[in-house]
Amino acid sequence: MISNSRQMILDRIRAATRSETNRYDEISRGYIRAGTLDSNGRIHLMTERLHEYGADVVECAPAEIRQAILRQIQLSGKHKIVIPPGLSADWLGEGVNWLPDKDLTHDQIEACEGVLTASSAGIADSGTIVLHHGTEEGRRVISLLPDFHLCILYASQIVETLPEYFSRFPDPPRLATYISGPSATADIEMTRIKGVHGPRFLSVIIVRDDS
Repeated sequence: MISNSRQMILDRIRAATRSETNRYDEISRGYIRAGTLDSNGRIHLMTERLHEYGADVVECAPAEIRQAILRQIQLSGKHKIVIPPGLSADWLGEGVNWLPDKDLTHDQIEACEGVLTASSAGIADSGTIVLHHGTEEGRRVISLLPDFHLCILYASQIVETLPEYFSRFPDPPRLATYISGPSATADIEMTRIKGVHGPRFLSVIIVRDDS
């Protein structure tokens, strides 16, 4: 027998999800579907959210990507960095042991100190970076096993809201990774633990290609 409280909850769910139409495009959508911020506002919000998560964020011009990458890696103290096979060679400076992912084993990837990838989008409202795992973003495993993730995000890739992301990518790939800050969980006795299911450290370079 279903308890009264459970029945009340189920009844409320049925009432909330009941629709007068069976057509998807006729379903009422009362949520915010488009933001109002300009490019500077989206970058500011994205940076603010990433900082709240404990991520490091810097900005640079398109011509400064190579120098910005080297600077962030030097600050991280890392030296052995795995990279996707299609990453631009123009981004790779000297003094770093770059390891292209050409069918690397999990052990080889885990032995690396960090990973450098591009990205497909950024969602400012939640501070989320999206990887579609193309040739410049690589396999999902290379962004999960290393302890440090350095990610390149162009200002033109940043949208304000999640619905805007899906409008930009109406048919996203079956495999996508949504990153909101470094990996962390507080599920165990409410103690915050970093690095449980991904890198403990996230550094983001926002490239100002919007001017």
